[in-house]
Amino acid sequence: MGVLAATLPHVDPAMDSESRAWVAALAGDGGDREAALDRLHALLLRAASFELRRRRGQLAGLSAAERNDLAVQAADDAMMGVLARLGDFRGLSRFTTWAYKFALLEAATKARRLAWRDRELPRPPEDWVAMADPTGRPEAAAEHAELLAALQAAVTEVLTPHQREVLLTVVAGRVPLDVLAERRGTTRGALYKTIHDARRKLRAHLAESGLLAGEAGPAVSAAGAHEAGGGKEERQ
Repeated sequence: MGVLAATLPHVDPAMDSESRAWVAALAGDGGDREAALDRLHALLLRAASFELRRRRGQLAGLSAAERNDLAVQAADDAMMGVLARLGDFRGLSRFTTWAYKFALLEAATKARRLAWRDRELPRPPEDWVAMADPTGRPEAAAEHAELLAALQAAVTEVLTPHQREVLLTVVAGRVPLDVLAERRGTTRGALYKTIHDARRKLRAHLAESGLLAGEAGPAVSAAGAHEAGGGKEERQ
């Protein structure tokens, strides 16, 4: 463990023995590393295949051979990600659990991109505020309508054109963040920051207007849900 700890200083000394064996083999060389790479790829391929089966509705036009090929691509990319971030593994979970998530993410991303491959990105609807149709007491509905009107004005007046387009495309257009990133030739992280900055501006504006009391507006909350589902990925 001494050599391993020196190579990977963030590894928890209490890491389970199986995870220690994985990390030691992958950080080493020779036959042990090659065997570990084969086992890792098999694990990631099972994870990718599982995720693609779960998303088979998005892949209805693919043959079994094409789905298998997509799973192999996802496993290949996931293995590159695991090896690139091996030094980030701290033993807070089992190594196989940590690595498995790389394959789930890669497979999900590839499935979403494939599902949108021949689709044009929708333009945000002009009546996007209709997404948040209030229910409940009449007085609550009136308050909701006031907040929506203020939010609609804020989106137009406070956000930059880029922030407005990205926010509404993701929230109102329901375009996955990775799909939008690919079409725009940018990264998920860049779009995530755009949405984060837009939400911060909207919150500040609504708070200054006295319309926020610990609650985010409908589009602001929706954007937060998209960030949680498709923004930063915590794999550890």
